[in-house]
Amino acid sequence: MHLGSTVTTLGFWIGTLLPFTYFPVILAGIDSIARLSLFLGLLIINVVALVVGHDYPASRTRSV
Repeated sequence: MHLGSTVTTLGFWIGTLLPFTYFPVILAGIDSIARLSLFLGLLIINVVALVVGHDYPASRTRSV
């Protein structure tokens, strides 16, 4: 496995699973600058991970 494919795989799975971390932050309330910064940081990391993991082979549909 090459470093590039490892990074793509990690990006895909982080981008896929990271939104589950939004729920506790939203449920706790975004009532301070710290929580807003946390939420925006998670959102930025999620976008970067989705861009990096975009070429993950398992995310492609297969022809029959």
